[in-house]
Amino acid sequence: MTTLSIFDPSRPDQAHTVTTDPARIAALLDGQGIRFEQWPTRNLPENAGQEDILEAYAEEVARLKAERGFQTADVISLTPDHPQKDVLRQKFLDEHVHSEDEVRFFVRGQGLFYLHLNGQVYALLCQKNDLISVPDGTRHWFDMGPEPAFTCIRLFTNPEGWVANFTGEDIAARLPRYEALAEARA
Repeated sequence: MTTLSIFDPSRPDQAHTVTTDPARIAALLDGQGIRFEQWPTRNLPENAGQEDILEAYAEEVARLKAERGFQTADVISLTPDHPQKDVLRQKFLDEHVHSEDEVRFFVRGQGLFYLHLNGQVYALLCQKNDLISVPDGTRHWFDMGPEPAFTCIRLFTNPEGWVANFTGEDIAARLPRYEALAEARA
């Protein structure tokens, strides 16, 4: 279930706000400049490839491209048997920023976005049909868990794709990881 947990980094052992209500999640994130929405389910075969997925969500992707000037869209998938899963997980676990919005739509599975906003950390467990758009310059990190199982549509203004600038802060290491938050909601 999609879940938003909000933490005071000085007390990372317990979230002071937790909600699974999509309308409340959207409102809380919108108040911080983060876009969250849920798109309708498309029935896709388990082995659907990038072209099939992008075709199924063509209308929504076109709308975002027109609204925000995105140039490209692609699909990323990770499975528990991926040989580089540990390396890929570690790559996203440190706080970083981008010079463009980071947009992800979850076609399948789940992942946990952490957003460091105004002295608090918003941990959003995204599920199938969730879209998150993290504005450029926003401090954040992503945890896919030890056994990643997700497929996402990504949109970019920079044709080179994902480029991160790490902040050097250790805040990500102080907050509960995917295992603690996602598995508690299972």
